Amino acid sequence: MSLLIREAVESDLPGVLALYAQPDMDDGRVLSADAAKSMLAQFARYPNYRLFIATLPCQDGNARVPVLGTYALLIMHNLAHAGTPSAIVEDVVVSAARQGQGIGRQMMQHAQAQARQAGCYKLVLSSNQRRHGAHAFYESLGFERHGISFSMGV
Repeated sequence: MSLLIREAVESDLPGVLALYAQPDMDDGRVLSADAAKSMLAQFARYPNYRLFIATLPCQDGNARVPVLGTYALLIMHNLAHAGTPSAIVEDVVVSAARQGQGIGRQMMQHAQAQARQAGCYKLVLSSNQRRHGAHAFYESLGFERHGISFSMGV
């Protein structure tokens, strides 16, 4: 399947929020449309934080195409590692009806290309321990389990 992967714009937010509302992601608990618009505007103020969407190429410039998948990518500059940046992928989700069709794979290849273009020495992501299918998917792409991840509520 040939996809168009591009930076999200405000008109994409309803589709992105619908993906986040899926049971395997945020289970219906998502931002309001206005809060999402505000958050997307904040992304634009970060030096290297972008939200990408995957959709089918539009044959008709007036047709609205569905958002099939999304991910966020942060390119982070470092003082360590001789100043070489690293990349973090967050909030990877594909429409439940479209999983298994290569959308996630193409999005992660896109993320890897973005990280490579930025000169990053690594691309990392984290995944909930319960998401065994997602772990197998990431490993099939060449991601390796590395270290231990810690988090805490604040």
